[in-house]
Amino acid sequence: MTKEKLPVSRRTFLKHTGTFALAGAAVTLPAPFIRNARAATLDIRALMWEPYVLPDMVAAFEAEHDVNFTTTFFDGNSEAYNKLKLGGTNDFDLVQADGFWSRLYYREGLIRDIDLSRIDSMKNVFPTFQYPDYQLLTAEDGETAIGVPFCWGGYGITYNADQISEDEVSSLNVLFDPKNGGHLSASARFEENIALAAILVTARMGTQTAERPDGKPFNPYVLTDEELAEVEKLLIEQKHLLTTRYQDLGTLNNLMRSGIVWAAPEFSQVYRQLQELKRKGESDVNIQHRLQAKEGGLGWIDSWMVTSGVEDSEKLEICQKFMDTILKPEHMKQIADKAGTSTCVDIRELSTAEERELFLMDRTEELKGLHMFDQPSSPEKWERVWSNMEAA
Repeated sequence: MTKEKLPVSRRTFLKHTGTFALAGAAVTLPAPFIRNARAATLDIRALMWEPYVLPDMVAAFEAEHDVNFTTTFFDGNSEAYNKLKLGGTNDFDLVQADGFWSRLYYREGLIRDIDLSRIDSMKNVFPTFQYPDYQLLTAEDGETAIGVPFCWGGYGITYNADQISEDEVSSLNVLFDPKNGGHLSASARFEENIALAAILVTARMGTQTAERPDGKPFNPYVLTDEELAEVEKLLIEQKHLLTTRYQDLGTLNNLMRSGIVWAAPEFSQVYRQLQELKRKGESDVNIQHRLQAKEGGLGWIDSWMVTSGVEDSEKLEICQKFMDTILKPEHMKQIADKAGTSTCVDIRELSTAEERELFLMDRTEELKGLHMFDQPSSPEKWERVWSNMEAA
């Protein structure tokens, strides 16, 4: 990622929404997380996203299992990856990641296998997020479990249904259509902008469904030079149609609420915010969300994993107990309320009809077909595409 211009990550967006997240920082949890420890007390150290901390649950877990639970927060997958690579497997016991990062961690020996039979709460996870429907939390052998699913979402299109028809928003072309010029917005996240444009470009070129040079299924983060060239052209064309590139969700909220912006890709948080305002009678804008266009879409699943530094059987058992505890429906309902994200655990019985709609609880099958967030195959080429677009 371009270091100077675009330090924007998904969690950076979330922490600017006010009600959905907290600011991320590397800290150790204060009281009530750390109790007076006895000599035999185990230290469990987690590298995680801050919005997912549940203080009361952690305090109860500490008391029940006689452990000290401390955390270090990170803002993006690359940061967590670098921390683990620099000897962090000896500094952390639990770690979070999303999408393809889990398998990358396992291939590089940063995380270890886990025993799902020890995690009874997996029975509450939607089938969509379990093997074989979802494979990225299982090693390439298809047998070894390497993590548990936690929360999920897409990078879909939030749109003003009074201005954009359902048929129009069925295609990613709606984000590049001159007809909508002056009423479009896109984020400042260069990787997702390029990947989303790549899905449309490759669909137009016919290369998305053709045999890929690497022999693997299509991945919008692995593009040929020809495809990248077309993506650059498309992004340059789109640039002149955008009202702005939003740096945070609060900005997009204001733009859509005012009716200036009709369509923009986002994580569905703005959709939820404006839907809630409409129900309260505080907004009359008809905002809807398309999770996946016909050409495809982007998505993510946040997960929990155990680092390869955990070799002691007692500590491994405690780590798996933590996973089992936090995946309980009552705790995942708290996560949804606090972080504003959809959960991989079925919490519909604990939710209202409005919450089921807002948090896409009946739409988990739509995850299929979404391309998981990944590392660009050539960061240098991607940064060059973005720089060329900015300079155009």
